[in-house]
Amino acid sequence: MAHDGDRATQPVNRAKAAGRLSKVFERTPAGLNWPRAVLFLDAAVVPLFVFWAIGHEQYLLSALFGLLFTALADPGGGYGHRAFDTSLFALTGAGMTALAFGVGADAWGWIVLASFLVTLAAGLAAAFGARRFVNALLLNLWFIIAVAVGVGLHKSSHITSHTWAQVLAWTGGAALWIVLTFLWWLIRGRTDSPKLFPELPGDTSRKKLTSPLIIFAVLRALVIAGTVALAYGLDLAHGSWISIAAMIAMKPNLEQATLVSAQRLVGALIGAGAASLLLLVPVNETGLRLFAVERGLEVVALILLMHGAGIRFWNYALYTAAIAAGVLILVDLPQPSDYAAAGYRVLWTLCGVGIGLLVMLSAGLLAKRTARTSRRTT
Repeated sequence: MAHDGDRATQPVNRAKAAGRLSKVFERTPAGLNWPRAVLFLDAAVVPLFVFWAIGHEQYLLSALFGLLFTALADPGGGYGHRAFDTSLFALTGAGMTALAFGVGADAWGWIVLASFLVTLAAGLAAAFGARRFVNALLLNLWFIIAVAVGVGLHKSSHITSHTWAQVLAWTGGAALWIVLTFLWWLIRGRTDSPKLFPELPGDTSRKKLTSPLIIFAVLRALVIAGTVALAYGLDLAHGSWISIAAMIAMKPNLEQATLVSAQRLVGALIGAGAASLLLLVPVNETGLRLFAVERGLEVVALILLMHGAGIRFWNYALYTAAIAAGVLILVDLPQPSDYAAAGYRVLWTLCGVGIGLLVMLSAGLLAKRTARTSRRTT
């Protein structure tokens, strides 16, 4: 009878698992935006062609992120207001780029300290409104990615990278978006333009820094600094994937949603797995064939980022997978790979996502406990 009971519960458990999985991949048709994706691809082809032409592909990633993140930070509206905000964002991003590639050549302790300070500042930016908080998180993510690229390029014996050139590449990508919006403003007859990503918050009203928010910002900074210390202090093979995955997986607010956490986890793992398989393609290639394969992978990464721009609000798991795969391909291309690298990448991604998930759950419990305490005192 006990055996029959176990059999009866198996279909129920399978149905529950299938229901949770369907929610992870549940799609919102209104969130699909292919014109936005094509617009990003059209703009991103410019730096891709420029760096192919001059033969310095090691600066492509900085230019692409300067373009993409400046577009994400564009508030829309009147051009004067847009130009000021995007220019300020671009200059701040240039400073982050200089810091990231500068400390990438230093001892790992400086990298840990810089990561902590940048992440803490991004978390505390919530006091300046939701839009500036999101912009700060974008720059925080770029800093972590740029550090990984900088460390990889510093260790590479066949690629030369200059910090000033990386800063110039970021600034050029951001300037490209500002010029494109200016031309579009003229074409529209100097009328106000909507945001490219209207789904992102636009609130700039200042908020009080509460104790839970400060605690979460410090906790988040400690976690990122800890993953950076693990990656670079222990000199783990492809260890930068821990920090990048943790940054992607960590939810940037105190309200915790199990569904979103699961989508981040699944998406990051899918993206890491796809990137790992694609990065195995050039393992045994040399000479001209290796050059052609690496250029092809850059195009694939660009297309993945384009899909991320189009499906951001269609399905979060697939969006995370596309962005993670595109970013990780571009981060890892300058570093020679082997067949063991695929296992390392997936393992470190799983560790990073797991760490981020644990922090989110801890923050959620902290928020609930604080709310209960405040209700009791009132």
